[in-house]
Amino acid sequence: MTRRPASWHTATVTSTRPETGTARRIEFDVPTWPGNDAGAHVDVRLTAPDGYQATRSYSLASSGDDHRVVLAVDELPDGEVSPFLVRDLQVGDRLELHGPLGRFFVWTPTDQLPPRPVQLIAGGSGVVPLFAMADAHARAGDDTGFRLLYSVRTPDDVFFRPELTALAIGALRLDYIYTRRAPRDWPAPAGRLTREVLTARAWDAASEPLIYVCGPTAFVETVADWLQAAGHAAERIRTERFGGTR
Repeated sequence: MTRRPASWHTATVTSTRPETGTARRIEFDVPTWPGNDAGAHVDVRLTAPDGYQATRSYSLASSGDDHRVVLAVDELPDGEVSPFLVRDLQVGDRLELHGPLGRFFVWTPTDQLPPRPVQLIAGGSGVVPLFAMADAHARAGDDTGFRLLYSVRTPDDVFFRPELTALAIGALRLDYIYTRRAPRDWPAPAGRLTREVLTARAWDAASEPLIYVCGPTAFVETVADWLQAAGHAAERIRTERFGGTR
């Protein structure tokens, strides 16, 4: 972990693009940004013309020391912040970011003492901070074994597909679990992640992996319970749920 002070910053939108049918990738230039470790998050604060403010936390899809900050925001239909970020925010707009935040749910190559493999387990948009870790791992040329098990509703809902495909050509082992619709000729029918599939696709307990799990609360708690039942030590399981960290 690299200690960087958290503070408020003014961020300017430099580009946007659709990430999925309900999500948008947003890149910012933040001249005062101190950089961040992979897995960190920020608070985004919007201020209305009448002075009303709303703040929400979002995981960072980027890491490193430069001034580029990337978010991938999934719209919540009844949300107060995400509909504006997904539908209305324009290139050149400015907003406020507070960060970088989070010291527990982060990965850096120097964390691996002694070296141990890393298992990433994502549910839906929970893949955002895990993508940042896989990307940081590749850029560092780190030889730690890295695996990503990604549970997602359909192929159309996959975040960072081109980037993940490229990472999987390298050192990342990538497994998709499609819960509602799988691609044609996919070797397994669509269905929820099960204990048996988790056991088959993830590092076993004997390998003593460092495990990061991120997604909706029910998904994360279920997976964490299965991992501990399989013999993985609780102190090697790091979780981040939509709404909190344990």
